[in-house]
Amino acid sequence: MILKLNNQSKNFYTHLGKFFGSRDIERVTHDRIFDDDDKEWYIKFNRSGKPVAFVSIAGGKVKNIWGDTENNIVEVLKKVKDESEIKNSIVTTAFKELYSKAGYEIEEHSKNFVVIRSCENEED
Repeated sequence: MILKLNNQSKNFYTHLGKFFGSRDIERVTHDRIFDDDDKEWYIKFNRSGKPVAFVSIAGGKVKNIWGDTENNIVEVLKKVKDESEIKNSIVTTAFKELYSKAGYEIEEHSKNFVVIRSCENEED
């Protein structure tokens, strides 16, 4: 099940609190995860109610990505793309191959970052 939440949603911090400021998560994602007020979070939960993947977006741009498996990440990335028009988003290369699998266009940006967007979008 994938739910769309924000930091005002009931139990938001119960589910995601451990990800904010976690050095272990930062090592995997090459990114720091923050709970900014303008972010919407697409969170996939397993049958036990534990988060297994998430993507945050703000202003039509992908901000954060994490998951315990590639399949879970791709599933959430696809859901985001299906529900939101994603503008040019600078994201880490940590999940570069998964962006393509989920149907995003990818453009090289720097050694550690790429730009992703919905395939139907034009340049910003």
